[in-house]
Amino acid sequence: MRVEHITVVVPAHDEEALLPRCLSGLSAAARAVAVPVRTVVVLDRCGDGSDTVVRAANAEVVVLDARNVGAARRAGFDSVPVRPHEWFATTDADSHVPAHWLSSHLQHARRGAQLVAGTVTVTDWSGRPDRVRSRYAGAYRSGSAHGHVHGASLGFSADLYRTVGGFSALPAHEDVDLVQRMIGRGANVVWSIDAPVETSARADARAPHGFASYLEALHDR
Repeated sequence: MRVEHITVVVPAHDEEALLPRCLSGLSAAARAVAVPVRTVVVLDRCGDGSDTVVRAANAEVVVLDARNVGAARRAGFDSVPVRPHEWFATTDADSHVPAHWLSSHLQHARRGAQLVAGTVTVTDWSGRPDRVRSRYAGAYRSGSAHGHVHGASLGFSADLYRTVGGFSALPAHEDVDLVQRMIGRGANVVWSIDAPVETSARADARAPHGFASYLEALHDR
């Protein structure tokens, strides 16, 4: 697949503290590719200074009042005009992509991938007891057939995205729902392991039944 444009969407709900690092990582990833990259941050019912952070980073802003991560991701991609040869990617406001994240997506796309599902890693476990880190490490599959779906590390053809109807307005598992529909349409999937995204192990979950909830379940197991 030839890629001439990239759009990255980041949903955010009161993420003033973590957005600067997220956007810094995306800026570095954008500089590492030779095609233009548009970053769209969807401020979903934010009552903090997230707006100021995003505008200072020269990212585009979409304002929403849904308090729904699926609706937020959808609104971000809906804000982009239809263009040929476009790649879509999405991550989370509490995550930090590596500098080669987008270049990895482009390499996979050029080899025929229509969907790239990546892995995540946690480097700061200070808010969790040691047993959570141990249980997470023991359960997490990291091989090339890992099968994980993380909204913090997804990329896909814009054409494929629109063909399957885009993100659904789900409060949780909107990423899994989208990927399942893409696979159902016969998408060429790469379960990527070459650009893991660093994500937060925080206890105050923004999305119900998301990554923080999974870690909480490991805590209680």
